[in-house]
Amino acid sequence: MVQSVPSVSVTYARNGSSTTANELGMRVMQERAYEKRGEQYLLIKSPPASGKSRALMFVALDKLHNQGLKQAIIVVPEKSIGSSFADEPLSKFGFWADWKVEPRWNLCNSPGTDGGKVNSVGAFLESDDRVLVCTHATFRFAVERFGVEAFDDRLIAIDEFHHVSANPDNKLGGHLASFMTRDRAHIVAMTGSYFRGDAEAVLMPTDEAKFETVTYTYYEQLNGYEYLKNLDIGYFFYNGPYVDDILRVLDPAQKTILHIPNVNARESTKDKHREVEHILDALGEWQGTDPVTGFQLVKVPDGRVLRIADLVDDEGPRRDKVSAALKDPAQKMNRDHVDIIIALGMAKEGFDWIWCEHALTVGYRASLTEVVQIIGRATRDAPGKETARFTNLIAEPDASEGAVTEAVNDTLKAIAASLLMEQVLAPRFEFKPKTVASTAKPGFDYGDAGYDPTKCNVGFNSTSGKFQIEIKGLSEPKSDFAHRICTQDLNEVITAFVQDKTTIERGLFDSEMVPEELTQVRMGKIVKDKYPQLDDHDQEAVRQHAVAALNLTQKAKELALASGDAERSGSTALIDGVRKFMNVRDLDIDLIDRINPFGEAYAILAKTMSEESLKRVAAVISAKKVNLTPEEARDLAKRALKFKQERGRLPSITSMDAWEKRMAEGVAFLARMKAEAANG
Repeated sequence: MVQSVPSVSVTYARNGSSTTANELGMRVMQERAYEKRGEQYLLIKSPPASGKSRALMFVALDKLHNQGLKQAIIVVPEKSIGSSFADEPLSKFGFWADWKVEPRWNLCNSPGTDGGKVNSVGAFLESDDRVLVCTHATFRFAVERFGVEAFDDRLIAIDEFHHVSANPDNKLGGHLASFMTRDRAHIVAMTGSYFRGDAEAVLMPTDEAKFETVTYTYYEQLNGYEYLKNLDIGYFFYNGPYVDDILRVLDPAQKTILHIPNVNARESTKDKHREVEHILDALGEWQGTDPVTGFQLVKVPDGRVLRIADLVDDEGPRRDKVSAALKDPAQKMNRDHVDIIIALGMAKEGFDWIWCEHALTVGYRASLTEVVQIIGRATRDAPGKETARFTNLIAEPDASEGAVTEAVNDTLKAIAASLLMEQVLAPRFEFKPKTVASTAKPGFDYGDAGYDPTKCNVGFNSTSGKFQIEIKGLSEPKSDFAHRICTQDLNEVITAFVQDKTTIERGLFDSEMVPEELTQVRMGKIVKDKYPQLDDHDQEAVRQHAVAALNLTQKAKELALASGDAERSGSTALIDGVRKFMNVRDLDIDLIDRINPFGEAYAILAKTMSEESLKRVAAVISAKKVNLTPEEARDLAKRALKFKQERGRLPSITSMDAWEKRMAEGVAFLARMKAEAANG
């Protein structure tokens, strides 16, 4: 029996703004990027289907024609994405130039190995032509052969920028650091998920600070669509082979991309071709193969014949035929061209099938980044497409200890992905400290209740385009870099938080855990590690803003769903949920810190996972529970000192308040450490 966890369900207004072009043919995100075209280092954070490729074309053409750069080199992670940067008649839509790539310089379309294509990069650098497209691998080899100085006075545009890492072992990241040290090239970085699945930093903080950032959120993108209104994200648990239960979540009437598990994954039957055959048999009666496209034809019980693209088949000519049929530009707007795509490692980032209504993934994939990219396959806007969904199918734990541990990890990762997507899909918050002098602001919609300076008010700021919430006791960032984090990069902080295994394990399954241990200690450590160059005040400001964003989204979603408000537009339901959170005059940062960010996730698990499986998961977590670490104790002692400054006494170890008692335990732990060191 497959059980569903309705983790995220968002409704959007469909106001059409994200698909409306200006007089130059630019949509909102593209116009936003073009306004920053003079920056030497530009980072574009924007979701799939928002038009990052064309935004780059606009910026690159201006740099080539008006800023004195010699050439533009577009770098993509795999050859299939190179087609996103093919010729575009931009002047047809109002721009002053067209985008043109000579066929010989689109190395994603040319045969041969990456090593051999390095010669082509060298020839391009010596030529008078303006644009080259190649893969990350080809570019890495070219930099190694020719050196960073060969790329002086050129634009380097890196697509899917999350492939870069600040880790010294990441060669692309190392080359990027060298380019920035030399400071002669221009760099445009583009990504729909500015974080990595391995939790490594994409850029060193000092390098990241050099980039001017253009942020276009999922909420802006989806709220501005013309057709797509609802997006549902959930994970489902099953027992036994997944192929036996696949039709419980695979609806043949929906356009679907199905990603089956890697053969080494726990969910795999170890025979990927047999799995595909089993899925086809479960759907209906096989009718043969289309001779033109190579699609499998399957007749379902209602009489329809489904056209199914099998990308798991690794027999070269057959898969090449199917891949070519999926990329056929003449069929892009034909909804009936294909019904289901079955893939393993393909059809993820950069794959463009606007009709996809359901992204169904078996087993937890490699990382949060990959999950976000897969979800992006279903979030394209298309005529008649009102609802899209992502489903992660996960095996419940079985009795063996090793399998239980692996299943626990998969479950925790799925919950982390769900929490992250809730944050990504929500409208952006702008947090301000509430003061007695707060006054009503022009252009600020406080709703029907009007403005009350005695309360923490929630409203929409038409100037910033964000929902503004005033919170008592909130620390404001002082430095420009900390302010940028609080206004633009909170999702990166939250991503690091939900990817931390200790954090999510304790938040879900440690009944003795005090919420402040997560919101103050764990989040504080993550902010400190991620932004060591910030002083204590700014680190605390970033921590508070991140916790507020995470917990208010959780509580607002909980209350909106409970009251049925989720049926209204996502923004209205969310903001009303914040208002209903409690008496808003009492909403302060201390209250927000007392919320367990994973409480709602556990409540859902408890309702949907079998009691036996839930006990197994809890037992695995409990078995590796650890006491305080010296670092955690030091953080607790620092917070105990602040407690003393505010209240005139140290926290008491006998206090009835769990957080005060925990701070006192931290002080006692450090005292024991010092005593043992003195006696040792």
